[in-house]
Amino acid sequence: MASAAAAADPGAAYKLLLSCPAGLPRSRVSVKFDQSFDRIPHRDAALEESISVIWNQRLKQNPSSYSGTKFRYGGHAVHYKDEPNKEYCVSLHLGLTDYSTFVGTNLNPLWEKFLVPSEDDSVHCQHMSNPLGNGAIVQTSDEKIIVLQRSYNVGEFPGYFVFPGGHSEPQEIGILAHQTDEKDLAVLNERVSQEMFDGIIREVVEETGVPSNSLEELLGMTDRMPGCHRGGFALYEMMKTAAKKS
Repeated sequence: MASAAAAADPGAAYKLLLSCPAGLPRSRVSVKFDQSFDRIPHRDAALEESISVIWNQRLKQNPSSYSGTKFRYGGHAVHYKDEPNKEYCVSLHLGLTDYSTFVGTNLNPLWEKFLVPSEDDSVHCQHMSNPLGNGAIVQTSDEKIIVLQRSYNVGEFPGYFVFPGGHSEPQEIGILAHQTDEKDLAVLNERVSQEMFDGIIREVVEETGVPSNSLEELLGMTDRMPGCHRGGFALYEMMKTAAKKS
């Protein structure tokens, strides 16, 4: 059914890179933030030039568009704690990108030309911007879930119904570029990891108006929620099933 829907509507297609429907607490999520996870420019100069062409076209259509800095998803690693229960932990591999590069690669009509034939997703998408987004499933006390409708004046999925979400923001923790002082890397990675959780709380407050002090503690995190469209709802069903089994 998913493949049929994807054929009818490309917005329906998604790929789960990591499934943890029960969610991961903050203690089991870490970040490796490094320049090596930045986008690699494509060797095709004309294809690279199309990035700025597409962005300039976007600016003409919507002069208010802004190329803000974003965290780039460069992959993840799973490891297990040396404890009797062998709980697994996830390390997100993050670099930096920006919105104009996202528009010029991921939303480029020639986007498939940026892909590299590989089963390794980080290699497959090494020329893509791939900003790391976030999405929250907000369930009310009467067991309803909140969805929002996207503006028709956006580049990705205009008019779609989505869960609250957006991006954890580098500038929120003072990151404008990569730093080379290795002695502070551990502290920086910890700050970025915390922003993965703080960022989604901020998005929920901004997009729904629900005050942060009325929200229950974030139960966990699932890596790379598959859009906030059909894939997001599929994840919600997985989470409900996991909750019933626990």
